[in-house]
Amino acid sequence: MKSAEEIMKILDAYDLTRSLRDAAELAGCSPNTVKRYVDQRAAGGVVEDAAVRPQLIDEFLPKVEELVERSHGKVRADVAHDKLVAMGYTGSERTTRRAVAQVRAAYRDGRVRVHRPWVPEPGMWLQYDYGQGPLVAGAATVLFCAWLAWSRFRVVLALRDKTLPSVFAALDQTFRLLGGVPTYVLTDNEKTVTSEHIAGIAVRNPQLVAWAGHYAVTVHTCLPADPASKGGSEASVRVSKADLVPTDANLLAEYQTFADLQKACEAFQVEVNTRPHRITRRPPVQMLAEERTRLHPVAAIPYTVAFGTTRTVPPNTPMITFEGGQYSVPHRLPGPDGEAFRGISMLGKTVWVRGYGVGGIGEQVVITYLDPARGPVEIARHDRTTPGSPRVDDTHFPPAPAGPLDRVPKAKNAAEAAFLELGDGAVLWLREAAAAGTGKMRVKMAQAVDLSRLFDPRDVDWALGHAAVHGRFAEADLASVLDHHARHPRPGQPPTARHAGETHSLAQGTTSWARLGQPTIPVTSSSVTSSSVTSSREIGR
Repeated sequence: MKSAEEIMKILDAYDLTRSLRDAAELAGCSPNTVKRYVDQRAAGGVVEDAAVRPQLIDEFLPKVEELVERSHGKVRADVAHDKLVAMGYTGSERTTRRAVAQVRAAYRDGRVRVHRPWVPEPGMWLQYDYGQGPLVAGAATVLFCAWLAWSRFRVVLALRDKTLPSVFAALDQTFRLLGGVPTYVLTDNEKTVTSEHIAGIAVRNPQLVAWAGHYAVTVHTCLPADPASKGGSEASVRVSKADLVPTDANLLAEYQTFADLQKACEAFQVEVNTRPHRITRRPPVQMLAEERTRLHPVAAIPYTVAFGTTRTVPPNTPMITFEGGQYSVPHRLPGPDGEAFRGISMLGKTVWVRGYGVGGIGEQVVITYLDPARGPVEIARHDRTTPGSPRVDDTHFPPAPAGPLDRVPKAKNAAEAAFLELGDGAVLWLREAAAAGTGKMRVKMAQAVDLSRLFDPRDVDWALGHAAVHGRFAEADLASVLDHHARHPRPGQPPTARHAGETHSLAQGTTSWARLGQPTIPVTSSSVTSSSVTSSREIGR
């Protein structure tokens, strides 16, 4: 088979020579090849089909088609080749692979699903699905993704599991966030929705039917293994996982707490709903304002049957009792901005408690609260405990007041305030002196304040801390420490350099070296006498 460039050269050579033999010589091919392409050009590009030569696999093609049909186009070529060899096929595996590929392509071409554009009606359809969320503190999470069809508004919530109460709470929050309830809800055939199939008909979960009646909504499920029937929620799951689950592609950091994941979901939800959609060219949040007028009102009281039994939080202790065990709840729920003091106090409130999991390792207790604005909210989750061993989360309680082991000194009068203002050393001295039962402490504290007016207050504070560490609480101990400290540098200051003077030096003098290089005096009787006297004086010196 010649390439397009080679065919162009052959035809160009023929147009130049008008001879099949000469054109073949110029193009480097046979005259018959030149004639075939010239005739093809003259016929308008129509070429007779090449003669099909029989192959060894031709008689086995019906078996290949049967294997492809039985496997719904998923049979592997090597498996098909082994079956053909067992039937007497002597051809190569490469030929088998080509035959299987051709039959599979024909199988797919005959079963292509043609999608018709769906034009949704406002307020009619809501789709939801789940995605695998990130690990938080070693525990798996779930991303609940809902999609309102007409406005393309997306809701992404973080869940700890896909149990029926969690799904009901997520749907209630979704309805309250949308500001209404659609006519239909479409989802997969989860056990929380469909208990079984009989003759291809889905049998609804009785608890789901009761929940749907409470909200006046109809729940439908798509066909099994048919994600194309709810493409909106499928796309929401794909986009949510790409932006919220840490991977090497997005370089997201791991979430430290479940609250961090919830905040990330809220930020992602705001981002995708405030930018123009690819299809409508409008932000979904604007279209939701129009679609909200076609939605049904949300039930004023959420459906609470699935959330367990009710418990009342005591007015001063955020602990509830469930099946003999005690569990803590947050003393105050955080507000919209995350600040606890603007949230809702849980003291005296009613909560719902249920068990999750089967007895043994992994069994948990889930506590839910009905937020007036957001609906059901999971506020705490603990491992199952036994009576007498309460489960307490330190983050559920406010900062503890000062106890007997960490009492903080507080001045009651001007004298105590003046002493404590000296610094941490004074506080330490007060604690240690009181623990040691020191007498006349007020007198000694007043003396310390008086000394701070004569000395540097920092030195007095250091002396008090030094005396406390070494247990020196006598009346004159502080003055003694200060006196010693005044004659020595404070810690952190370089010591003063000291040098020995020349007044009392014992080194030999250098006066005799002063005559070195002087002219020599003739020796006489008088000079000898004088020099002897001088030498005797120098020796005496």
